[in-house]
Amino acid sequence: QRTVKIGPHHGWICVSPLPDQNKLQVELSASLVAVILPVLTRVKWLFDLAADPVLIAEHLSDLAGADSGIRVPGAFDGFEIAVRAILGQQVSVKAATTLMGRVVQTFGSPIQTPVAGLTHLTPTAAQLAAAPLTDLTALGIVSRRAQAIIAIAQAVAAGDLQLTAYADVDTTIQQLQAIPGIGDWTAQYMAMRVLAYPDAFPSGDLVLRQILQVDKAKAVLAAAGPWRPWRAYAAMCLWASLTPTTGDG
Repeated sequence: QRTVKIGPHHGWICVSPLPDQNKLQVELSASLVAVILPVLTRVKWLFDLAADPVLIAEHLSDLAGADSGIRVPGAFDGFEIAVRAILGQQVSVKAATTLMGRVVQTFGSPIQTPVAGLTHLTPTAAQLAAAPLTDLTALGIVSRRAQAIIAIAQAVAAGDLQLTAYADVDTTIQQLQAIPGIGDWTAQYMAMRVLAYPDAFPSGDLVLRQILQVDKAKAVLAAAGPWRPWRAYAAMCLWASLTPTTGDG
């Protein structure tokens, strides 16, 4: 369940699985009928429905869980996931979720829906680009991360940074890493979820190092070499084997 804004259209959608059918059911407000095709396209992107689980499982046959049809969660809105990724640096998932909720409540536009808990639209890049740094840090966001959020919002709002599955991967990763406060982990995580890049791999991730029993990013990359070009799915399998608690930004 979530609120949605595409251009001037906004409303709510609910996505749920159909039991024993390997299908998703999508319900949406009447206000989104005019943009139903973009909405469904984004739902497919979010749930990674274009993936070929059989092909991927064959390539990752040495990894536990590879044959489970594992997917890489995408993004309904690339900028939203970028903000969430920055907030998730070196904090627990619960803490990052709390901070994101504060950002939405403070900067997002209120919206009425029949769904309990869906009360605001996620703030746009333009809204956060104009946000005073002190307003973000007042929410409990570390100054460096608040600065990164404003910088990435300004780049997206200006059209200098494209956070979609169609953006050039190498160029976008370079642009992201040029922003102070966005390191390799965050850029690669965004490449996985926002750019839908199947070979993205956050080699500096502490959990991946722990599972692979190595202590350097180069060693992680070397171990992941055989999994190319599906390293993003390999990362998902590894993470699923050991619940992560923090991100190494």
